[in-house]
Amino acid sequence: MKKALLIVAAILGLAVVASAQPRALGIRAGYGAELSYQHTLGGQNFIEADLGWALGNPGGLDLGLSYDFIIAPLGPLNFYAGPSAQAWMWFGESSGFGVGVGAQLGLEYTFSFPLQLSLDWRPLFTILPATGFGWSSFGLGIRYAF
Repeated sequence: MKKALLIVAAILGLAVVASAQPRALGIRAGYGAELSYQHTLGGQNFIEADLGWALGNPGGLDLGLSYDFIIAPLGPLNFYAGPSAQAWMWFGESSGFGVGVGAQLGLEYTFSFPLQLSLDWRPLFTILPATGFGWSSFGLGIRYAF
Protein backbone atom coordinates (compact mmCIF):
# COMPACT_ATOMS: atom_id res chain seq x y z
CA MET A 1 0.00 0.00 0.00
CA LYS A 2 2.84 2.42 0.85
CA LYS A 3 4.53 1.74 -2.51
CA ALA A 4 1.30 2.40 -4.40
CA LEU A 5 0.77 5.71 -2.59
CA LEU A 6 4.38 6.68 -3.30
CA ILE A 7 3.90 5.95 -7.02
CA VAL A 8 0.68 8.01 -7.08
CA ALA A 9 2.40 10.93 -5.32
CA ALA A 10 5.39 10.83 -7.68
CA ILE A 11 3.27 10.83 -10.85
CA LEU A 12 1.00 13.61 -9.64
CA GLY A 13 4.05 15.59 -8.47
CA LEU A 14 5.62 15.35 -11.92
CA ALA A 15 2.40 16.53 -13.50
CA VAL A 16 2.19 19.54 -11.18
CA VAL A 17 5.77 20.76 -11.68
CA ALA A 18 5.79 20.49 -15.47
CA SER A 19 5.89 23.92 -17.08
CA ALA A 20 4.13 23.66 -20.46
CA GLN A 21 0.62 24.88 -21.11
CA PRO A 22 -2.27 24.33 -21.61
CA ARG A 23 -3.55 21.98 -18.96
CA ALA A 24 -6.90 20.36 -18.28
CA LEU A 25 -8.32 18.96 -15.05
CA GLY A 26 -11.57 17.06 -14.61
CA ILE A 27 -13.11 13.63 -14.47
CA ARG A 28 -13.11 10.55 -16.68
CA ALA A 29 -16.03 8.18 -16.29
CA GLY A 30 -16.01 4.62 -17.53
CA TYR A 31 -16.13 1.45 -15.44
CA GLY A 32 -15.40 3.71 -12.48
CA ALA A 33 -14.72 7.39 -11.85
CA GLU A 34 -11.27 8.96 -12.24
CA LEU A 35 -9.70 12.33 -11.52
CA SER A 36 -8.04 13.21 -14.84
CA TYR A 37 -5.20 15.65 -15.55
CA GLN A 38 -3.78 16.47 -19.00
CA HIS A 39 -0.64 18.48 -19.61
CA THR A 40 0.64 19.59 -23.00
CA LEU A 41 4.36 18.95 -23.50
CA GLY A 42 4.73 21.22 -26.50
CA GLY A 43 3.85 20.66 -30.10
CA GLN A 44 1.43 17.80 -30.61
CA ASN A 45 2.21 15.76 -27.45
CA PHE A 46 0.63 15.59 -24.01
CA ILE A 47 0.56 13.39 -20.93
CA GLU A 48 -2.54 12.28 -19.12
CA ALA A 49 -2.60 11.03 -15.53
CA ASP A 50 -5.75 9.46 -14.08
CA LEU A 51 -6.43 8.39 -10.51
CA GLY A 52 -9.71 6.66 -9.87
CA TRP A 53 -11.97 4.29 -8.06
CA ALA A 54 -12.93 1.13 -9.93
CA LEU A 55 -16.46 -0.17 -9.48
CA GLY A 56 -17.39 -3.77 -9.01
CA ASN A 57 -16.92 -6.40 -6.39
CA PRO A 58 -14.23 -6.01 -5.23
CA GLY A 59 -13.69 -2.30 -5.87
CA GLY A 60 -10.29 -0.69 -5.90
CA LEU A 61 -7.94 2.14 -6.82
CA ASP A 62 -6.64 2.62 -10.34
CA LEU A 63 -3.75 4.78 -11.59
CA GLY A 64 -3.18 5.34 -15.31
CA LEU A 65 -0.54 7.33 -17.18
CA SER A 66 -0.39 7.84 -20.93
CA TYR A 67 1.84 9.74 -23.34
CA ASP A 68 -0.29 10.80 -26.30
CA PHE A 69 0.41 12.21 -29.75
CA ILE A 70 -2.20 14.29 -31.55
CA ILE A 71 -2.54 12.47 -34.84
CA ALA A 72 -5.16 14.59 -36.58
CA PRO A 73 -5.55 18.17 -35.32
CA LEU A 74 -8.75 19.64 -36.74
CA GLY A 75 -9.01 22.99 -34.97
CA PRO A 76 -10.72 22.37 -31.61
CA LEU A 77 -11.19 18.65 -32.47
CA ASN A 78 -8.21 16.31 -31.98
CA PHE A 79 -7.70 12.61 -32.61
CA TYR A 80 -4.89 11.22 -30.42
CA ALA A 81 -3.12 7.95 -29.62
CA GLY A 82 -0.19 6.79 -27.52
CA PRO A 83 1.25 4.25 -25.10
CA SER A 84 -0.07 3.90 -21.57
CA ALA A 85 0.63 2.10 -18.31
CA GLN A 86 -1.73 1.26 -15.48
CA ALA A 87 -1.45 0.02 -11.92
CA TRP A 88 -4.34 -0.95 -9.69
CA MET A 89 -5.21 -2.39 -6.30
CA TRP A 90 -8.42 -4.13 -5.36
CA PHE A 91 -9.92 -4.64 -1.94
CA GLY A 92 -12.14 -7.26 -0.42
CA GLU A 93 -11.69 -10.81 0.81
CA SER A 94 -8.70 -11.26 -1.49
CA SER A 95 -6.84 -7.96 -1.88
CA GLY A 96 -4.27 -7.64 -4.63
CA PHE A 97 -2.20 -5.51 -6.97
CA GLY A 98 -1.95 -5.44 -10.77
CA VAL A 99 0.12 -3.79 -13.51
CA GLY A 100 -0.44 -3.50 -17.25
CA VAL A 101 0.71 -1.71 -20.40
CA GLY A 102 -1.35 -0.74 -23.38
CA ALA A 103 -2.48 2.16 -25.51
CA GLN A 104 -4.93 5.02 -25.43
CA LEU A 105 -6.92 6.07 -28.50
CA GLY A 106 -9.25 9.02 -28.28
CA LEU A 107 -11.09 11.99 -29.67
CA GLU A 108 -11.31 15.30 -27.80
CA TYR A 109 -13.04 18.59 -28.40
CA THR A 110 -12.02 21.82 -26.68
CA PHE A 111 -14.69 24.53 -26.76
CA SER A 112 -13.99 28.27 -27.13
CA PHE A 113 -14.69 28.55 -23.40
CA PRO A 114 -12.60 26.45 -20.93
CA LEU A 115 -14.34 23.09 -21.39
CA GLN A 116 -12.91 19.94 -22.94
CA LEU A 117 -14.81 16.73 -23.74
CA SER A 118 -13.12 13.48 -24.69
CA LEU A 119 -14.04 9.93 -25.57
CA ASP A 120 -11.26 7.36 -25.37
CA TRP A 121 -10.48 3.65 -25.45
CA ARG A 122 -7.66 1.93 -23.53
CA PRO A 123 -6.89 -1.64 -24.56
CA LEU A 124 -4.59 -3.16 -21.94
CA PHE A 125 -2.17 -6.09 -21.70
CA THR A 126 -2.05 -7.21 -18.07
CA ILE A 127 1.39 -8.24 -16.77
CA LEU A 128 0.60 -8.85 -13.08
CA PRO A 129 -0.98 -10.75 -11.36
CA ALA A 130 -1.45 -12.86 -14.52
CA THR A 131 -1.00 -12.09 -18.19
CA GLY A 132 -4.07 -11.29 -20.26
CA PHE A 133 -5.60 -8.79 -22.65
CA GLY A 134 -8.58 -6.50 -22.12
CA TRP A 135 -10.50 -4.62 -24.82
CA SER A 136 -13.27 -2.96 -22.87
CA SER A 137 -11.92 0.19 -21.19
CA PHE A 138 -13.92 3.07 -22.68
CA GLY A 139 -14.26 6.43 -20.95
CA LEU A 140 -15.87 9.86 -21.27
CA GLY A 141 -13.81 12.80 -19.99
CA ILE A 142 -15.06 16.23 -18.94
CA ARG A 143 -12.27 18.65 -18.07
CA TYR A 144 -11.71 22.31 -17.26
CA ALA A 145 -9.00 23.59 -19.66
CA PHE A 146 -6.64 26.28 -18.32
